[in-house]
Amino acid sequence: MITQQVEQIMNRGRNDPERSRPGARQTAELKALYKSERGATQVRETRLGLWLAAGVYLLFGISDALLIPDVANQTVMARFLVAFSSMAVMEILAATRVHPKWSDMTCAAAVVTAYLGWLVAAIGTQSVDNFRFYMIFGTIFMMSANLFFNLFFRLSVITSAIILMIFIGSLHFAPILEPDQQFVLILFYSSCFVFTSYVNWKLNEERYHVFLNALEAAHQHKESVERGAALERLSNTDYLTGVDNRRAVDKHLRDLWSEWQREGRAFAAILVDVDFFKKYNDFYGHQAGDRCLILVATSLQEAMRPLNATVGRFGGEEFIVLARVDSREQAAAYAEVIRATVENLALVHSHRRDGQEIVTVSVGASLTRPQTGPKLERLIDEADRALYNAKLNGRNCVRVFNPTDPQTSDENENIAATLRIAIRSDLIHMVYQPIFDMRTNRLEGVESLMRMKMADGTPLSPSQFIPVAERTGAIVELGHWAIRRVCEEVLVPGHASLVSVNVSATQLMSRGFALSVSTILEETGVSGTQLAFEITEGIDMEGQSDVIRCITDLQALGIRIWLDDFGTGFAGLSWLRLFPFDTVKIDRSFLQDTRRPAGRAMLEDIIRLIRNRGLKILIEGVESADHVELMRELGIEFGQGYFLGRPGAVADIPLVGNIKKTGTKRF
Repeated sequence: MITQQVEQIMNRGRNDPERSRPGARQTAELKALYKSERGATQVRETRLGLWLAAGVYLLFGISDALLIPDVANQTVMARFLVAFSSMAVMEILAATRVHPKWSDMTCAAAVVTAYLGWLVAAIGTQSVDNFRFYMIFGTIFMMSANLFFNLFFRLSVITSAIILMIFIGSLHFAPILEPDQQFVLILFYSSCFVFTSYVNWKLNEERYHVFLNALEAAHQHKESVERGAALERLSNTDYLTGVDNRRAVDKHLRDLWSEWQREGRAFAAILVDVDFFKKYNDFYGHQAGDRCLILVATSLQEAMRPLNATVGRFGGEEFIVLARVDSREQAAAYAEVIRATVENLALVHSHRRDGQEIVTVSVGASLTRPQTGPKLERLIDEADRALYNAKLNGRNCVRVFNPTDPQTSDENENIAATLRIAIRSDLIHMVYQPIFDMRTNRLEGVESLMRMKMADGTPLSPSQFIPVAERTGAIVELGHWAIRRVCEEVLVPGHASLVSVNVSATQLMSRGFALSVSTILEETGVSGTQLAFEITEGIDMEGQSDVIRCITDLQALGIRIWLDDFGTGFAGLSWLRLFPFDTVKIDRSFLQDTRRPAGRAMLEDIIRLIRNRGLKILIEGVESADHVELMRELGIEFGQGYFLGRPGAVADIPLVGNIKKTGTKRF
């Protein structure tokens, strides 16, 4: 609340047309706010202070009995009367919760009354010598007004000034001192008045500055919290469509899975893929493609919100819907709502090869059940297989995973079967995408990417066959083949000095992986320094000592270890803490999002984080000259993307690269 008031005051100050006294209005309003904020605790503190002061005031009755015994009864009675009446008034004020100024006024009045009451009763004493000495203690009332009670400067000065005048008046009405003694005492009282008033002024100034510093700290904390919340939202939101990104989806999936394991609350994972989206992108352009994805995502969000389901972007044109369901029929009904929602958009797509002329989606769903298995990945794999089945059945349809359906069973899965014969049937090959040094404009190396086709020649995307290969374990054999192939095809002939290879968690956890890599290097005559292994950030390897040991063994061979897709998974920071990577690859989504100030700020934050670890940076997704210029401005070491070079055969690898020429040539 206070920080909001401060922001309003500062904003009014910036818009104030009165420039003759810059800051005067803000200062006045801040001081008014200081008084208001100070008053919140002033009554309680003043009440406690008055109780303590009253106790000390009453104890001075002992001094009365010792120094002026002939009037001690009168002075002690005056002390009790002033002390208890002041405390009674303060208790009434505290109980009725009046404005804090009245508690300050009560304290000021109590100080003056306490001094006056004692002085009137004591001035008639016959112990003149003792009283002359005792009068010096009257300055303690000045100190109380200026230093003990937390009064505002003006009120405390007025109070102590009244005490000074009462003292001077008492000398006139009861001349018990010699002129020179009066002069000395008046000088002493006046000095106390000046000094204590000055100290009180400095204390009030200091309290005000402490208040301003506290406000500034609170304001900065609020901004920091808001900035952190904005970064959190940004890190969980897909930059294009505004739905949950892969990171947020992963977290929500784990939460739902934990509830399923702990409480048995079933849920469904529904994968949604836009049919023939590549054709749409190629014909209508990337801007129209982006608009299509935004419309699809928005319509899915609106359709799923009443069903308490969440929508996320799972890949390029693939979305995922997570919803709690009670049955397979309910999951199928949700999936049909999704399919019909997109169909009803009636977005024109006249270049499909199946005769339809609007944008549609294929939908695959799977739901938790006792036979799902102990791993969350299996549920997603089942939904992916159901989606694949929907595509095989003509697209624009819904399929829910059925473990008894031979089309979706593990034993008869087409991709799994194809993977078993892929190497010997020459169904896989490698393509290579250039990686450029952004400082020298020269080729740094290439990333090797695996491609696969079915036996009938139908191409499969990596997102289709890689998950199946990892699930079935075929990725281990494919990985060995890929490493050997890049050595023989690229490094031995010298087409590039460095090749990066993607390595999965399954490979790192397989027994003897590092030894197998060492054997391949020895047989091909390639140095380990010519290889870089990319490990995806999405792998949660906390506590996986075998994996860390394997990576260490690979590094001992001279192989560079890169952290891939940084910023999209959930374990990136843990990985940076656990292992000294050579290079960190920042996911393409962060570069694409730099069109917005918040997106650029987040990219700069990530870059600072990585550089503080002393690591090299490679950014994916360089798709325009503006991206190249931005990367140079940020001092990024390496870049990769379609503007610099598309994936191609080994013959297309440039021996010497120039960013500008390569970008022009390939785009």
